[in-house]
Amino acid sequence: MAEEKENRSTIGAYIIRLILIAVILAITAFFTPGFSINGLWAVLLAAVVITVLDYLAERIMKVDASPFGKGLKGFIIAAIILYLTQFLVPNMSVSIVGALIAALVIGVLDAIIPGRAM
Repeated sequence: MAEEKENRSTIGAYIIRLILIAVILAITAFFTPGFSINGLWAVLLAAVVITVLDYLAERIMKVDASPFGKGLKGFIIAAIILYLTQFLVPNMSVSIVGALIAALVIGVLDAIIPGRAM
């Protein structure tokens, strides 16, 4: 019984994280030059892709991929994840400079919004 409740809370945490990432991506795309996402489905798909790439980066490289997770290394990894996401999500465009600025904006928003988004 306790295991089932823990499993539900883990799934709920991932859903909340996914929604937070989608909101943060929409805000970031609005304010960041060189970073655009057109459409709700593209934002949601980008949130899923970023969540998966973030998870893989943490597992493979044993590093926190949040923009301020491990200093400069986490910031660069977050920018790379944002840049790579454009190749998997239609209606998303990110320049290299846009990915760096977006990683900074996401890091600031991540610090303001409760809970870890990226």
